Order: sequence, then C-alpha cells, then structure tokens
Amino acid sequence: MLGTIIGDIVGSRFEWDNIKSKNFYLFTDKSEFTDDSVMTLAVAKALINWKKTRRQLERNVINQMRSLGRKYPFAGYGGMFSNWLTSSNPRPYNSYGNGAAMRVSPVAYAANSIEEVKELSKRVTAVTHNHPEGIKGAEATAVAIYLAICNTNISEIKEVIVRDYYNIDFTLDEIRDHYYFNETCQETVPQALQAFFESKDFEDAIRGAVSIGGDSDTLAAICGGVAEAYYGIPKDIKEKAYSYLDAGLIAIIKEFQIVFGSYDK
Repeated sequence: MLGTIIGDIVGSRFEWDNIKSKNFYLFTDKSEFTDDSVMTLAVAKALINWKKTRRQLERNVINQMRSLGRKYPFAGYGGMFSNWLTSSNPRPYNSYGNGAAMRVSPVAYAANSIEEVKELSKRVTAVTHNHPEGIKGAEATAVAIYLAICNTNISEIKEVIVRDYYNIDFTLDEIRDHYYFNETCQETVPQALQAFFESKDFEDAIRGAVSIGGDSDTLAAICGGVAEAYYGIPKDIKEKAYSYLDAGLIAIIKEFQIVFGSYDK
C-alpha cells in the first residue's frame, strides 16, 4: 500500500508537466500526495473497520472515502467524484476512470485467497466505479499485487494479466513518444502494469511509469503498489515518503499493518 502512495507522491509533479525520461529527482519540494493516496488510505481504513466488526464493507468504504475526502478537499479529485463526495445520496455513477485502480491496493493485503481478492476488489470499487471496465481495472491491479505478495514470478504475473484482463503487446519504449494523458482504466492500468513488468527494482518501476507521461501520479501509484509487493521498498525511499504525510495518514498506515500484519520484503 505504501508503494501506491510513493508512486503518487513521485508522479504528482509530472501530472500536468510530463517528463518522457527516467532521469529525474524522485522527490522535490513540489512533490505531494494527492487524491490517489487519500482514497487508498480511505479504502484501508474501511477494511480495518470491516475486519474488526464485519460490518457491511461497502458502507464502510463510502463513509471513509467521504470522511477523508472532506478532510482533504484540495487533493485533486475528478469532477464526478467530487460531486459524489458531497452528495446527500452517494450512488455509483458508472465510471471506468482510473480512480478505481489507484485506490485498490489495500484489498490485496486484506484477502486470504485470489477469490477473496476479486470479491473485495469489486465491493470497494463498485460504490463509485461500477462500469465493467472500472471493475476490471481495479481487479487486475489487485490480482497482480496479491500474486506478487505470494512470491509469484514476474513473468507468471504477466501471463495471468494477459490471459484474464489485458492484451499487453507493447513496451514502454514503443509507446513513450505518443502516449497521452488518459484517465480511463483501460488506457492506464495496462501501461502501469507494463512499467512493473519491465522493471528491475522498486525505484526503476516508479521511474518507468512516470517516464511515459500521461496521468503520471496515477500510473506510478498503480505500478508502485505492485512493485512494493514484489520487491519491497528501499528504506531511504520509504522514510522520505513519510515526510510528505501528516500524522493522521501515517496512523492509518500503521493501524493497517497491525490489523493485517506488517509486510516488508
């Protein structure tokens, strides 16, 4: 989950000012967490409450996303999601935006089987992103993370993704020059996963995701969630990332680790 947040922070300054290279500083004074991190932690908090009480997960997700979203109103939410946050009757709005995949990483740590990963992914996603492509993008991301947690070989993870979700028949070098800003799952998740599939370590995965341009923070967030589960996170990167978060957000991370077990490769 922290890998998702790191990807978001690193990619944040490039979202509207793309860089088509892996050569950049990971963190600067312009780096910040965005809605990707806030909503990931909202899902994490909802899962914590669900684990402790077994109350309806969907209601927990709605409550936590609206609570944290209102606490961090300037995190960069999309228009439809902003309306959902403030609605008196929040309902799913048939979205297939990449917000479905950017926030789903905690379910991979809360699940005990691949079947439960898929179930939890759908339940935390469909409260807003109930379009089939939104469900698919979140599930593909969560499955990849879960397989990485289970020490599945990177080539085998790609086989599952290609077989069940996306025909990833491109390299980052092949798309870098013409890839453009896109907020859909179907044009973000495959690219983010390919950045992981081509990577040699956690940092390289984040750099690869950012280097193709597009919706940089979300690409790196999705990629970072998988890369963390596969490689772990270097200590210096982890410590630097925490410096961008406030005490309340860090507390959710720590509580999640207590409830679901600390995970660190």
